[in-house]
Amino acid sequence: MTNQQPQKKDSSTSSIPNIPAISTLADLAKLADYSLMESLNCDPDATENGVDYEARQVFSGHYVPVKPTPIKDPEYVTHSKPFFAELGLTDSMAESADFMRMFSGDLSQVPAPMNKLGWATGYALSIYGVEFIHQCPFQTGNGYGDGRAISVLEAVIKEQRWEMQLKGGGRTPYCRGADGRAVLRSSVREFLAQEHMHALGVSTSRSLSLYVSKTETVKRGWYSEGARSENPDMLISEPVAITTRVAPSFLRVGQLELFARRTREDEQFDEQLKAMQELEKIVLHLIDRDYADVIDKQLLLSEKIVLLASGFRDRVTSLIANWIRVGFCQGNFNSDNCAAGGFTLDYGPFGFCDVFNPQYQPWTGGGHHFSFMNQPKAAESNFEMFCSALRPLLVEHQDALLALDEIQRGFSTLMHSKMQSMWAAKLGFSTLDNAAHKALLNELQTLMIQMPVDYTIFFRELSSIPNDIRPLKKSFYNSSNNTAHESDSNQTDTRWIEWLSKWKALINIDCDANGSSIEAVSKQMKLVNPKYILREWFVVPAYQQATLGNYAFIRELQEVMTQPYTEQSPEVEDKFYRLKPLEFFNMGGVSHLSCSS
Repeated sequence: MTNQQPQKKDSSTSSIPNIPAISTLADLAKLADYSLMESLNCDPDATENGVDYEARQVFSGHYVPVKPTPIKDPEYVTHSKPFFAELGLTDSMAESADFMRMFSGDLSQVPAPMNKLGWATGYALSIYGVEFIHQCPFQTGNGYGDGRAISVLEAVIKEQRWEMQLKGGGRTPYCRGADGRAVLRSSVREFLAQEHMHALGVSTSRSLSLYVSKTETVKRGWYSEGARSENPDMLISEPVAITTRVAPSFLRVGQLELFARRTREDEQFDEQLKAMQELEKIVLHLIDRDYADVIDKQLLLSEKIVLLASGFRDRVTSLIANWIRVGFCQGNFNSDNCAAGGFTLDYGPFGFCDVFNPQYQPWTGGGHHFSFMNQPKAAESNFEMFCSALRPLLVEHQDALLALDEIQRGFSTLMHSKMQSMWAAKLGFSTLDNAAHKALLNELQTLMIQMPVDYTIFFRELSSIPNDIRPLKKSFYNSSNNTAHESDSNQTDTRWIEWLSKWKALINIDCDANGSSIEAVSKQMKLVNPKYILREWFVVPAYQQATLGNYAFIRELQEVMTQPYTEQSPEVEDKFYRLKPLEFFNMGGVSHLSCSS
């Protein structure tokens, strides 16, 4: 199944000859180009020096200039070698003093023309299409925004614009009383997950670098060892860290919503006009940043908006289908966690499912509405809010409004179509159009629910098109853990044997119709069904060891998880291609988490 990455032009050096390597921060500085700060409105109440750390209402403007708060005594943990190579950065930069200083939060010595201030943005919050303001400390919605995420650079590298953002860079006006820090635990999770998702072929923000403080800690609620509680049962001191995440932009659906709300909430005509102008500016900026390759600049605004809605719908439906393809659950897919560029943005309470469960939800606060197989519904709600935010700009363009309504109504049909294509690809079929294929899928999902199956291992073993069910039983939790009675096990085997027989018969029919071979189908299935996923019980020892100053396991996971479709060594397979141990089921911080800050 094909998938869209964040939109970008060809960044290969073959199409852009004679590009020298970027080996110093000064080299990178030459590529700085701050389009957001130069084309959008600054908060008129912002301070000149960027020391703007107290929670306050931000009434207008698209961004607030903020001076990041450096972590104390930073130490290099790791960087993404594949992404450095894509950008043309030399690996040595990651451990150079000036690069480490900048990306651990200290902008005081960055070379010109880099800015010595970063920026934070505000946004609105909607949950399943319901507008929220009560979590805002001011009860107005003017306090939501980047509370600890501070962008520090926009650069055009190999003809592609990238925005670099510090996660855990200190307080901003949107911090709502929090400390603006991220801990090493959550930073390791996000760093590994972003690069893993990219390697899986899922559209995502990227990881650049990860630094930890050798001396600075903060207190966070977390789980004691072996805890089965839903919520953390202890308060611990954790080292603070900064991971730099990178994307074409960090514009969110919630940002568009914020300015759309203001067009109807401000009672004064001048304020309504200003809000309308700010909404138009951010929509055009979104188009320039994320959709310039598909929307012609010469078109009328109304025409651009219709194409924007269509483009975003296509991307977000592909994204959700790919999330489910690889077993990813975002956990908290609100509009403020939904990138308007249509890629994976938020890596807070995410998780990859071990046992297939339609209601899998790694976050204890997320409920079933954000669970694994409900993600298409959550995406549709976010898309509705996206369209709602665009409507004020089309009030005088009836044809465009009607076109927008039609695009919105078509979301569920397109989402269903992409889900069907995804399941077809996982099962090795060219389509899932006829009744036999659909019945087979329904039967499979029922079997996987009734008889606990490891989602990743099952589909990977199926990709080899086995002659019998013995390879598939590697994915069975009950039989492998000897919890089923012999009679139950025999009945289970019979049902799986029958299902496998029907599946293989349909595969043979498909091959005959398409002139393909079983070997070709198997090869294609292995490009769709990964062998390795970033299971939480792999990540836990990685950040636990990192807390003690040992980063070897983080780097081992980087190596393995950036090759998720590759057959790796027997040692790697023994270590990372296996069922979840029984002791980790229902364990706090492994099977579920209340937060990941």
